[in-house]
Amino acid sequence: MQASAFLHLDGLTLAYHGQVVVDRLTVSIRRGELVALLGPSGCGKTTTMRAIAGLMAPAGGRITLAGRDITRVPANRRGVGLVFQSYALFPHLTVAENVAFGLRLKKLPEAEITSRVGAALANVGLSGFAERLPKALSGGQQQRVALARSIVVEPQLLLLDEPLSNLDARLRLEMRSELSRLQRELGITMIYVTHDQAEALALADRIIVMRAGQIEQMGRPDEIYEAPRSPFVARFMGFENTFAVEEGRLATAGGSLAPGFALPAAAKALGWRPQAVALGAGPHRGRVRGVSYLGQTVEYLLETPAGPIKAEVPSAEPRHEAGAEIAFDLPLATAAVMEHA
Repeated sequence: MQASAFLHLDGLTLAYHGQVVVDRLTVSIRRGELVALLGPSGCGKTTTMRAIAGLMAPAGGRITLAGRDITRVPANRRGVGLVFQSYALFPHLTVAENVAFGLRLKKLPEAEITSRVGAALANVGLSGFAERLPKALSGGQQQRVALARSIVVEPQLLLLDEPLSNLDARLRLEMRSELSRLQRELGITMIYVTHDQAEALALADRIIVMRAGQIEQMGRPDEIYEAPRSPFVARFMGFENTFAVEEGRLATAGGSLAPGFALPAAAKALGWRPQAVALGAGPHRGRVRGVSYLGQTVEYLLETPAGPIKAEVPSAEPRHEAGAEIAFDLPLATAAVMEHA
């Protein structure tokens, strides 16, 4: 375990009905860090969070929090808060009563409960909503109540499971800013589970990309976004045009093409975002199979010898119609170069 680790997962193995879904996961998280577990459905991120929260028993490995082994400690004695995707508010209790619920379970004095509930509601901007029922709140307000209920018990660690997925785009942006502010002001250690790359990039100090129950890549948001180490991470971070390097060519299941430049010696795969594909000139040719107007940009799907390639250009550029044959380039300067296939 790293000396600076606040939360440490040591060879954590998790299984459902004998089938391993997280395999010997080892990771350390520093105190006050906000770490995003990022990946598609079924990669093991929510299962990992449930084990940290004490909602499922590991098949192997250990979980240590603040130097204490909590692997077999009951959920209510771990000092871990949890914000669910569904909010899980009690519909018959007021906002204040929902927030006070965990404090009352601890049998704290009423004066202390009132004080802490007021402070928690002020932290999430809901001071005037204490006597309302959840049904009288918007989705964003309900999410704030769920946050207040979690932070009022002063957890050592706060786990958030896809907390913004039920909100519309404007509210997601608003709540993202709110979470970032709370994390900075309270200095609380957070693990944020999501499949949304934008949320992970905007919020996290560090991102852990998971695949099939293991860590595919871990690093700062800029490292994950700009320098994916494998085609899986590259595609997940928007490099939709990803090719294996085979016998000096760029290859997919649909075919291959000559790169038009000298391949880096260690390259096992290369990837380009749609915005990095240059249209109108270059050594390659493709036929426009689809055109999508996206407002500020236009997206093209090209049929090429290497299979479909997606390009995106500013809408002010000359438009290409479906069926047209056009030249294109995949510049090495804008490629993600991967040493893992």
